[in-house]
Amino acid sequence: MRFLGLGLGVLMADQITKHLAVTYLPPGKSVALPGHLLYLTLVRNPGAAFGLFPQGTPFLIVLTCGVLVFVWLNRRAIAKQSSLFKLGLTLALAGGVGNLADRLRWGHVIDFLDVRFWPVFNVADIAIVTGVILLLWLVIRGDESRSGS
Repeated sequence: MRFLGLGLGVLMADQITKHLAVTYLPPGKSVALPGHLLYLTLVRNPGAAFGLFPQGTPFLIVLTCGVLVFVWLNRRAIAKQSSLFKLGLTLALAGGVGNLADRLRWGHVIDFLDVRFWPVFNVADIAIVTGVILLLWLVIRGDESRSGS
């Protein structure tokens, strides 16, 4: 249950920040935050990460739904995994659901975080990347701690 709360928190943070971006950011202009390390730039991304598959919204919707169904069908096995595994999966799924909500609502994903040397991204993207890196790290190290701790 604690992972459900975390997932819902990530999803809420993602959707609230996207709402604020769409409401307050001027289209086509960047707003520098203090220190000029981070800019806010509203981008409507119809594809996947880095603008890949720009016409792939239907495919990405089906893919995300397929992953959610797969996780649901395997929930008992997932419950036996380590807390780190469940954390990584929760982050990746919450981010995926955040971007899925955008695709279903608007037909594209709202991105707004801009570090200038990387494509513009959002809170859901941060969760997805963090979760996937954690899952990959567990696979690489051979996650031997499979207790439900």
